[in-house]
Amino acid sequence: MHCRNRRSPRLAVLPAAAVAFLGALATNAPLGAEGATSPAARAAKAVSVSEVGQLHLISKHGFTLNERGTASGTIKGTISVQLKIVSSSRVTAEVAIYPSGGSIAGEGTASYHKGKATASFAGSLSVEHGSGSYEHAQGSGLSFSGTISESNQAITVHVSGRFAD
Repeated sequence: MHCRNRRSPRLAVLPAAAVAFLGALATNAPLGAEGATSPAARAAKAVSVSEVGQLHLISKHGFTLNERGTASGTIKGTISVQLKIVSSSRVTAEVAIYPSGGSIAGEGTASYHKGKATASFAGSLSVEHGSGSYEHAQGSGLSFSGTISESNQAITVHVSGRFAD
């Protein structure tokens, strides 16, 4: 997200192989001298999510919408989305959800279609990192879709799928 505060860190774009490699590093414990697993090791757990976010426009810069609102579903909290319309048929997004006890952040790409009263998008999202209770969050292939109201540019977003934490 294009961020100006500490709660919304700017996300770096990483190739899928690098994200997978970093995810493996985050979930695999180092081995000690005798080959024993470190006491700090923990098994990654799968987290299934089905979220709906109702967001309102905070700012607009050219074809970039900065939105904030409320996420409801599996993980409830504040949600921020920076949606960039990169062409007449494609958008990118940086998404951050702030549930109680931490945060989850990711990036997505989606196809884009502009209608008369609304525009719609559908694609996929990768969870890139988290904090607090979600500090080991990693995953890809989550479903990401939504609509943009042409009248007030408010976004409704849907995110569903599984990621490791």
